[in-house]
Amino acid sequence: QVQLVESGGGLVQPGGSLRLSCAGSGFTLDYYAIAWFRQVPGKEREGVSCIGVNDGTERYAASVAGRFTISRDSAKTAVYLQMNNLAPEDTGVYYCAAGPLPMCTVEVEGLYDYWGQGAQVTVSS
Repeated sequence: QVQLVESGGGLVQPGGSLRLSCAGSGFTLDYYAIAWFRQVPGKEREGVSCIGVNDGTERYAASVAGRFTISRDSAKTAVYLQMNNLAPEDTGVYYCAAGPLPMCTVEVEGLYDYWGQGAQVTVSS
């Protein structure tokens, strides 16, 4: 069964850091653009960051640029989202998604075929 598995969510104080991981189960991530989306209560799901396949192009939503960093491990078996200087408005469920795209995007979630189950991130004092 093909699926994405996220890990690394949790509770952190404002200003703290977390690292989310996304791994493929039943397939490798080599040929997929990977994106992170988040669902904040009361709001539509929004794209946070993505990373391409061939050139590794990274994209970030304006709200997280300079604080979040997306990366792949050298074996391309996992993708990470390093989140620094977290704020309460970053609270939500974070999903990773994989799509066979030539270039990644955080604008159109419908382009991604596979989704993880979500990881809860709570930023609170």
